[in-house]
Amino acid sequence: MVRLRRSNASRIEDADIVVIGVPDESRSHAKRKSTSRAPDVLRIAANESEFFERGGKLIPTCPMRGTFDNKQVFDAGNASDRQELHRLVSDVVSRGQVPIMIGGDHSLTTEVLSAVSKAAGKLSLLYFDAHPDFVSSARNYYGSVLTDSTQSLDFRKSMLIGTRAAEPEELENANQAGLQIINPLDIAELGVHKAAEMIKSRTAGSKIYISVDLDCLDPAFAPGVSVPSPGGLSSVDIIYLLKSIVSSGNITGLDIVELAPDYDVNGMTATLAARILSECIASIKQK
Repeated sequence: MVRLRRSNASRIEDADIVVIGVPDESRSHAKRKSTSRAPDVLRIAANESEFFERGGKLIPTCPMRGTFDNKQVFDAGNASDRQELHRLVSDVVSRGQVPIMIGGDHSLTTEVLSAVSKAAGKLSLLYFDAHPDFVSSARNYYGSVLTDSTQSLDFRKSMLIGTRAAEPEELENANQAGLQIINPLDIAELGVHKAAEMIKSRTAGSKIYISVDLDCLDPAFAPGVSVPSPGGLSSVDIIYLLKSIVSSGNITGLDIVELAPDYDVNGMTATLAARILSECIASIKQK
C-alpha cells in the first residue's frame, strides 16, 4: 500500500486532515479508463516530486504560500467501497477534521457530499470541472453528480468553475437552480484575482466543499484525464483560486478526481494533481 510521505500523524484520531483514496470508476461512462488507479499514482507522484534525497536525508519541499508546520496529516489508505467511504467521511467530519478524497471517477463526490452535509447542513459547492455534471435525464453516474446531490447543496451559494463543455439540459438545470458559472473566458477577462473575489463573495458565511475534476485544466497542463476538453484553466490559475478559497476558512472537505494515468504524458498530470493536493493542505486553516 502506497502512503503519502506528507502523512505525519500516527493515528487517524490525531489528524487535522485525512486523505482517503477511492480507486473506483464504476460509475464512469468515459471511453478513457484507468481513474481507478489514480489514488496510488497520485501518491507516488507526490512522494517523488515533493521530496529530495541528499546525504541520506529526505528533504521536503515547501509550498508557494501557506505552511505544513504543525499540521497533522493522516493517509487513511483506500476505501474498499462506497459504503466504507461514506462511513470514513462521516467519522472524519464528526471529529472536526477535513477529509480530502483522491478519485476515482467524479461520482464519488455524490457519496461524500451526502456524508458531509448530514453533519454540516447544506453546503456551498465549488465545482471545478469542464462539465457541469448536472444531467437529469440519467442518474447515478459521474455526469449527474449535481442532480444526485440536490438535497445536500445550496445552489445559490455554489459555483461551477472552468465549465466549457456543457449539455443544453445541464445549462438549463443550472439556470433554474440559480447556480452561477464562471467559464475560462470569464477568468481570462476578469483576471484570476477578481474571479477569486467573486467566488469568496458567493460563498461568504457558508460551509464550503471543493471538488476538483482535473479536466477543468487545459489538456496542455493535464492531458491525463478521462474526458479532456480544450480551452481550460492554467495550472497557476487553479492553484491560485484554490489557495485563495481554502485559506479563507470554512472548508468542510475537498476531492481531486478523474486522473487517468493510462493517458498521462510523462506523469505531468499526476505531478500537477499532487501539487494541487499539497498546496491545498498548506492553505487549510488550523482550527
